[in-house]
Amino acid sequence: MQNIPEVKLGLIAVSRDCFVISLSERRRAAVAAACAAKNINLYEAKTTVENELDMLKAVDEIKEAGCNAVVVFLGNFGPETPETLIAKNFDGPAMYVSAAEETGKDLIDGRGDAYCGMLNCSYNLGMRHLKAYIPEYPVGTAEEVADMIADFVPVARTVLGLSNLKIITFGPRPQDFFACNAPIKGLYDIGVEIEENSELDLLVSYKEHAGDARIPAVIEDMKQEMGEGKYYDDLLERMAQFELTLLDWAEQHKGARKYVAFADKCWPAFPSQFGFEPCYVNSRLVARGIPVSCEVDIYGALSEYIGMCVTQDAVTLLDINNSVPKDIYEEDIKPQFAQYALNDTFMGFHCGNTPSCKMCADRAIKYQLIQHRLLEPAGSEPDFTRGTLEGDIAASPITFYRLQCDSEGTLRAYVAEGEVLPVATRSFGGIGIFAIPEMGRFYRHVLVQKRYPHHGAVAFQHCGKALFSILKYLGVEDVAFNQPKGMLYPSENPFA
Repeated sequence: MQNIPEVKLGLIAVSRDCFVISLSERRRAAVAAACAAKNINLYEAKTTVENELDMLKAVDEIKEAGCNAVVVFLGNFGPETPETLIAKNFDGPAMYVSAAEETGKDLIDGRGDAYCGMLNCSYNLGMRHLKAYIPEYPVGTAEEVADMIADFVPVARTVLGLSNLKIITFGPRPQDFFACNAPIKGLYDIGVEIEENSELDLLVSYKEHAGDARIPAVIEDMKQEMGEGKYYDDLLERMAQFELTLLDWAEQHKGARKYVAFADKCWPAFPSQFGFEPCYVNSRLVARGIPVSCEVDIYGALSEYIGMCVTQDAVTLLDINNSVPKDIYEEDIKPQFAQYALNDTFMGFHCGNTPSCKMCADRAIKYQLIQHRLLEPAGSEPDFTRGTLEGDIAASPITFYRLQCDSEGTLRAYVAEGEVLPVATRSFGGIGIFAIPEMGRFYRHVLVQKRYPHHGAVAFQHCGKALFSILKYLGVEDVAFNQPKGMLYPSENPFA
């Protein structure tokens, strides 16, 4: 299943009729050439927009070329009404950017005033309540504009993905564990659909997949992925059956949508009724581009999907779980990573939903220790609580983030960049030691102060710039980040 969109950009140049149109067209061609040099998939519209009829013609041109996102390029000052109506008439994400002046030797016919025009463009977009992506500094040479367009691609891919996403849930959440519950209104606000099902619906479908002819091939793939001695032989058939159940449900239930994500209940009834823990299977689906959040965390699944669109890579969902003991910090962290204080570090953990490709080589399918204590007889060998993917998460740059709907129905988010340290955790589960600058203050004045749940999504690269732009494009007003020293949070005690 292709579960994220492919972006094809349309480049439309605009020109105010009192300026030389050839200036905008020449600059457009230079931008197209710079994009081609950077392997950016872009169609250069030949229609230059001076009026509303030009606007309709240009929009039709890029639609016929198969474009699903548009870059509106102010090669000169630009016509305020037609250029902003491009965003209204084109059904897809839009970017606005403008041309810098090129040389002091040609500031008569060669001066475009797009620096000025961008101000009026932004004003008119606001007047019409139109969404658009505008770079941090939206004025540049052809090469600089091409770099800005490259930054727009993950934004466009995510916006397109969300507009065609359905989150499929199997719930409800476990009793006394409501931390990730949130109003679904926020999903509709950004164009995401949801299909809510019972855990019993999933069990019925799972049983119907018994003896599926595809199971042996999935078992072999699992063996190849994990390696000899890293799995339970008697468990593989059940897990393969479950994997096929989820994949078929995705295809059969996505309906009018193109893309899917799951938010599934995984305890306490699941292991005893299905005969295993679903964590390893969940990790395999996210590795192939289908997020499966545990504990019916709907906004966790949404966050994972966003990160997947941004990075085009596997992501995970972890508990912001436990502090790092001081002895581990003093022995293994401080000598190598003195830039981090103890409270800049924490352990991110979950039972085993992190893809194996993001874990250290000693990862293996094991059992869920906490569920074994809770659900199976004391002193017994693990049985149906097996099925987690355990081991330390591999060292990597990361971005920790979450988009959440609060109890009042308002979307808010946080984004923080850091890393997974190459330090042994000495613990169980899928777990890693994370370091984020000023994490202690961020934990108190964002995560605690703003009442975020304990789950956070993890992308395995630094992508805060793209995530911040996406969240702002979606209309999220409160996007928090780990503020540096000297930059106080509103709730922070200045005398502390």
